[in-house]
Amino acid sequence: MFDRLNRTIDYLRVSITDRCNFRCTYCMPPEGVKQLHHRDILSYEELLRVIGVLSRHGIRKIRITGGEPLVRKGVAGFIKQIAAIPGITDLSLTTNGSLLAGMAGELKAAGLNRVNISLDTVDPGKFAAITGAAKLDATLKGIRAALAAGLTPLKLNVVLTEMFGETDLAYFIEQVYRYPIAVRFIEYMPIGNSRIGPGFSSDKVKEMINKAGGGCLEPVPGPPGNGPAKYFLLPKAQGTFGFITPISDHFCHACNRLRLTADGRFKPCLLGNAEIDIRNALRAGARDEDIAHLFFRAVSEKPDSHNLRRSAGRPEFRRKMSQIGG
Repeated sequence: MFDRLNRTIDYLRVSITDRCNFRCTYCMPPEGVKQLHHRDILSYEELLRVIGVLSRHGIRKIRITGGEPLVRKGVAGFIKQIAAIPGITDLSLTTNGSLLAGMAGELKAAGLNRVNISLDTVDPGKFAAITGAAKLDATLKGIRAALAAGLTPLKLNVVLTEMFGETDLAYFIEQVYRYPIAVRFIEYMPIGNSRIGPGFSSDKVKEMINKAGGGCLEPVPGPPGNGPAKYFLLPKAQGTFGFITPISDHFCHACNRLRLTADGRFKPCLLGNAEIDIRNALRAGARDEDIAHLFFRAVSEKPDSHNLRRSAGRPEFRRKMSQIGG
């Protein structure tokens, strides 16, 4: 499937819940957001129907997101059913990792290929300040369990907030020498009312790695996946560092994805307000061709770039990040 700018659209990020056991400051306000009623969330059966239809129109890659997707009951069974859909060749999940230690083996057996785990700092106090939860140990156990279960290549997502420091960098340098993981530094996106501000730039982090990492970073191809990160390798390291720069060096020209929110809206762009309602169509008896038509409409409405580039000031976003799935 190609959009009007001839971008290949083969990747769907599917949010299965708006619930989360963290309260990350750049993702939602400390009091959380008004939770959707159970009836407003797409059922697994509805989600499977949409994925099945879209798999016949070019969608090959599925990433499960939330909120925190592992808080929804039955997620392993849902993943097993997605894995059985013809045409789906890559199935991954983004998580905060805090519930992963007890589920990694089951998820792998169900057909999940790999996970991305959010870890912005390894300082317990700063971790609690960012996430609103004192669960650093649980996330670290989740990382170890994912590696043991073979949910690889494992990627650690690190948002560059003001909480990130040299101690964190030293930890991540150690991890890429010890394990075949990808540590991905993500540029802070000013889309909410966060009480924590942006931290180092990507260029500054590269400079810090070159100074502290025992050698200079060299560009390399990235591990399998769907993301826009640019990857680099330290000499003799098993893993890599990736840099994702949606603001300073955007990658809209190569965007290959759509998002499906937990309450049944296609979002053509993460940093945009356009949405196409599919839930009401599903519950009004939509045929497969009707679902496909809404997908085609969402593809046709993908913008050439996101709102943060087109707006002179800071645009207003109707949804918090936790309500989209990132």
